[in-house]
Amino acid sequence: QVQLVESGGGLVQTGGSLRLSCAASGRTVYRYAMGWFRQAPGKEREFVAAINWSNSRTYYADSVKGRFTISRDDPKNTVYLQMNSLKPEDTAVYHCAADILGNYYSDYEAAVPRNYNYWGQGTQVTVSS
Repeated sequence: QVQLVESGGGLVQTGGSLRLSCAASGRTVYRYAMGWFRQAPGKEREFVAAINWSNSRTYYADSVKGRFTISRDDPKNTVYLQMNSLKPEDTAVYHCAADILGNYYSDYEAAVPRNYNYWGQGTQVTVSS
């Protein structure tokens, strides 16, 4: 089993930045693909970003390209999401997820929630206008 714990959320003004962290425990995740999803009240869970394990190839939702950056620190068993130029529409609970298969080969594949085996409880991000 893998446990994922997110941190780093909070309240920020439009245009501000936050860095989310996802710490994994129970098993090393360096061979897992890792992703971030978000869910706003009354909306479905939405893909944000993902990163492969073998080549660190990254994938992003169009809505966050150029503003968000996903990265991983495998010795620390941690994945990060750097969020810049935040907008009110970025307000949501952000969840970290892990896929034991390790690598994605398309944006579509990385964006499918059912491909992920483990999920964290989430951290709230609120962007005020």
